[in-house]
Formats: sequence, C-alpha cells, structure tokens
Amino acid sequence: MAYSERVADRVRAVLGSRRQVVERKMFGGLAFMVNGHMCCGVVRDELMVRVGPERYEKALARKYAREMDFTGRPLRGMVYVGTEGFRTRQQLKSWIDEAIAFTKTLPQR
Repeated sequence: MAYSERVADRVRAVLGSRRQVVERKMFGGLAFMVNGHMCCGVVRDELMVRVGPERYEKALARKYAREMDFTGRPLRGMVYVGTEGFRTRQQLKSWIDEAIAFTKTLPQR
C-alpha cells in the first residue's frame, strides 16, 4: 500500500512546528507519532485518526468517517476519514486536533 504525498504534506502543514512529531511508515501508509504515540496518518489518500475508545462512536458519526479495519476487524479508537471529510484545512485541522487531544492523554514516551 502506498500513501498520498499530497495528503501527507497537508498533515505536515497542520502539525507545523509542533514538537515531538516523528513520521514513521506503518499500516501500509505514513503515521505521525506525537510524544511517541501514533496520532494520525495517511493510508492511500485517506486520513487515519486515533480518537481513542471514548470518542470512537462520536467520531464514527461524523460524515465521511468509517471504522479502521486494517486487520479485517475494526480497531476501536481509530477511524479512517475519506477525502471529502478533510477537503478544507479547517476540516483537516479538526480531525488532527481530535487525535492530538487523545494522544495528550497517554503517558509521554
């Protein structure tokens, strides 16, 4: 699987100069790690967002979001977002902010 460099560049722009961001190839795409934890990423041309188990159902209710079923089974706490769900910078930022909010609840590595 490959990932869209265009989408990855958009994610990089939103993450900006945030400290503790590391890129790592995972899940057949590109993951952005924050404080040592997977936060969000790009698989093909879709956004992968870690929202956590408590916000999972709410995230799935958002338009263009669906279960992340990379392994054939849903990974509770993670969603894919189709391209229509992050067309604008504000939409993309909203998803990334959601992922960062969850990542901040995890112990720093």
